[in-house]
Amino acid sequence: MTESLEYSALLQLIGERSAAFRSAVAAAPSLDVPVPSCPEWTLFDLVQHLGAGQRWWAAIVAAGPAEAPPAKDAAGAPRELEALLAWYAESNELLLSALREAGPERECWTWWAAGVSPANAWGVARRRVHEVLVHTYDAQLAAGAVQPMPADLAIDGVAEFLDTCNSTPAAWPHEAATIHYHATEGRSWLLTLDGTGAWPAPLTDDAAPASASATGTAEQLLLFVWGRLTLSDLKIGGDQRVFEQLIAWEPEE
Repeated sequence: MTESLEYSALLQLIGERSAAFRSAVAAAPSLDVPVPSCPEWTLFDLVQHLGAGQRWWAAIVAAGPAEAPPAKDAAGAPRELEALLAWYAESNELLLSALREAGPERECWTWWAAGVSPANAWGVARRRVHEVLVHTYDAQLAAGAVQPMPADLAIDGVAEFLDTCNSTPAAWPHEAATIHYHATEGRSWLLTLDGTGAWPAPLTDDAAPASASATGTAEQLLLFVWGRLTLSDLKIGGDQRVFEQLIAWEPEE
């Protein structure tokens, strides 16, 4: 899906996923219900987290190239449901407005600047699509009404995670390894881990067997890499310790 993700499509997806997020929040019995996939968070905490994130990234994109991000807005979100939903909608529109004005090529600070995904407004838009996608799952889980993710969007979500969260020049501190992720929808990815860092790589027909592999639907793989599912939820092959090492790894660049 990555190749077809035009900037305008990313902005549309942010709007669509945010509408689904608001619907899930509105359908929940209370803002105080716990979010099972985000331990110690209530639904209110989740909304405040996502809305504050939209506002912060709006400021980052608007600032353009920078060595450090602007300070986060310390103001809290309103606690009454209708006001909270309006605050989130405003937060989302601030981000979309900043992205529209910037255009896809505008460079800006990103925490993945040394990785594969570009440090520009396009990269931010793609990241926020999947941030909202996964947090919509969290909200639906809290509301007790989880809806299936669009398969093509979940596929790109796995790729995006590898391009950002699993993309670093920090040396892998263990024996060199490769991980093969296979979605049952027919897409696959390879992650290499060695002294040069962690890098997603094209999976070719003549590739050597991976050190470890994980197979599931694209949605299952996305929720796994985001920490919402565990190894027991997927079909795991090879050396499971490689996954455990990757999950525990906190690289310092």
